[in-house]
Amino acid sequence: MNEIYKDPNQPIDERVKDLLGRMTLKEKVGQLLQLDGRDDMPGTMKEKFPGSFLHLLGEDTKKAIILARESRLGIPLILGIDAIHGHSFYAGATIFPTQLAMACSWNEELIEKCAEVTAREMRNTGMNWTFSPVLCLSRDLRWGRTGETFGEDPYLIGRFGKAMIRGYQGEDMASPDHVMATAKHYAGYSETQGGRDASEADLSQRKLRSYFLPPFKEAAEAGCGAFMTGYQSIEGLPSTANPWLLRQVLREEWGFQGLLVTDWDNVGSLVKTQKICADYKEAAALAVKSGNDMMMTSPEFFQGCLEAIEQGLLEEELLDEAVKRVLSVKFRLGLFEDDRYPDIEESQRVKGCPDHRLAALELARQSAVLLRNQGILPLKEEKIKRIAVIGPNADDDFNQLGDWSLGSGQARVGEYHPREATITLLDGIRSRFKGEVLYSKGCGVKEPETQLIEEAVINAQQADAVVVVLGDQNHLIGEFCSTATLELQGGQLELMQALVDTGKELIVVLVNSKPLALPPNVYNAAAVIELFNPGMEGGRALAELLFGDYNPSGKLTISFPYHVGQQPIFYSQVRGQHGDRYADMTQQPLYAFGEGMSYTSYSYGELTMDKRIYKMDETIQASVKITNTGSMEGVEIVQAYVSDLVTSATWVDRELKAYQRVQLQPGESKMVNLQIEAQSCSLVNASGERVVEPGEFELLIGPSSRAGDLKGLCFSIE
Repeated sequence: MNEIYKDPNQPIDERVKDLLGRMTLKEKVGQLLQLDGRDDMPGTMKEKFPGSFLHLLGEDTKKAIILARESRLGIPLILGIDAIHGHSFYAGATIFPTQLAMACSWNEELIEKCAEVTAREMRNTGMNWTFSPVLCLSRDLRWGRTGETFGEDPYLIGRFGKAMIRGYQGEDMASPDHVMATAKHYAGYSETQGGRDASEADLSQRKLRSYFLPPFKEAAEAGCGAFMTGYQSIEGLPSTANPWLLRQVLREEWGFQGLLVTDWDNVGSLVKTQKICADYKEAAALAVKSGNDMMMTSPEFFQGCLEAIEQGLLEEELLDEAVKRVLSVKFRLGLFEDDRYPDIEESQRVKGCPDHRLAALELARQSAVLLRNQGILPLKEEKIKRIAVIGPNADDDFNQLGDWSLGSGQARVGEYHPREATITLLDGIRSRFKGEVLYSKGCGVKEPETQLIEEAVINAQQADAVVVVLGDQNHLIGEFCSTATLELQGGQLELMQALVDTGKELIVVLVNSKPLALPPNVYNAAAVIELFNPGMEGGRALAELLFGDYNPSGKLTISFPYHVGQQPIFYSQVRGQHGDRYADMTQQPLYAFGEGMSYTSYSYGELTMDKRIYKMDETIQASVKITNTGSMEGVEIVQAYVSDLVTSATWVDRELKAYQRVQLQPGESKMVNLQIEAQSCSLVNASGERVVEPGEFELLIGPSSRAGDLKGLCFSIE
């Protein structure tokens, strides 16, 4: 019998049709299962015919691939892994800054390079699918997964998400050294109640269309191979059971043809925690009807789906639709011709290789954000004989890497990346500085430690420069780890005050997953540097920054509050409240979206536009001259915002619409040209339609989102 599905010269649709016709009902249902490879993988292969595994690596991957080859139809497996900011769960792999950190580079090329390196390191371990990038929109900073996002702005999230998708998938995700990307968590997962993870999201369809859906639409248009649903529910419907979200918007409106996978045990949650289904046959039927293709780690789906079809709760035709999409992705990945059998020897050679580490270093450099500098930086090495490095995150490789790396709890318990693979901040300073380095942990993040604080004070008193490394740690971040406060935990407040009392000028470095509510003695220090979680090369990047080996250029993509009660603090607030402050506190952020200092200074010239009246299909052309008025080469990130002055429905005060990185020598000027499509000056009206409303607008250009930093010109669209 002619096996069309095995012929690579046949169209994918024909191969899928042929293969589907040969499959039993159990084999079809099995293709919709993604199971945890750590749980009796050989047994589940024989019993449930799964279409995918996750959390398999190296030698374990070989066994799964061989079993798939030897199965009745030889259908290959899709093998997925949480390669979030590097091949995170593979010991010694290149670990980049976390998404929130890398976003501060505002450098799409570097972000794309990060994903390329990750895909290359995944490829030789048998992996062909990463559950990245995260396109959630940061809203409540208490949320434990804030550090997994690109920040608070939908425009930037869309741009950076597309960059990662390009890096992971290349022009063809079946090509060598590329893998399938996943846009997650679709959608509105980050709109939490009280910052609590996976809580009900109070979102209307209009609000979703306004802010949360646009980055995912960009991902769909960029050809992202897969989408993943969120844990939360919206208007009473869990994401996994929301046909409007999954079928109408994603499939019908956007034309997405890729794979839709649930998050971890989302189908099981319909029964166990959200309790909208009485049993697994009901949950299985609802999941398939709603539009899901692959059910992650819900093994009960297998029997539940068989019973649902047997009892008429689910039509086999709907099951077939999902199976077709799973098979189509496997053909698009080229797995029937190349099942990506792992090359462990090659994977050991490639992981963490010098070229890959160099990419991590450059991203760490460009992600560092200088938030305050009272002239203490860069340090003058010839005047310093002794540096004190103090703080709980100064020499902690685990917390420097951040969430979603070995040891963080989502993968193999008890395993960590090799200590020598990470250059901690202390390592970096010791390597870069020729004088004496005094180190004290100072305190824990779980508790004050009086003896350590005393030791830190003695070291600070003896030093010519004091670097204090504060922040949060992995037990305070991630899934299940939202926080009620944003304050520095443990003994950090006591440590900081004791160091302030020495009278020494302090350089405060923050290693944290998300913005924190800092005490005045931190944000009024001689210098403040934000690294977030800078990855394995973070120590080298910091040391170079301290001594002026490069000029910091990073800018925040998320706002810092003075106090947790200021939330929401993001810059793009909807207009219309009474007053502009709290009765007892400002509404302004401590550090605003787009802010970041340099060792040089820049001046902005007059803003000009090619004209003042635009038609709907035209492009707005704006220009501004930027001059480096300081003494050091640097990169300025020029930001362009648009405000729609009168709208038919309430809308945000201003939105980022363009930006440009500009490199300038001392004294050099460049004319920066920014282009904005008139069609992008849109809003979602009261009927839920995204439209451009004719009328008056204002273009605002400057170095940050703060109103006082922006120069404006009015224009109109007709």
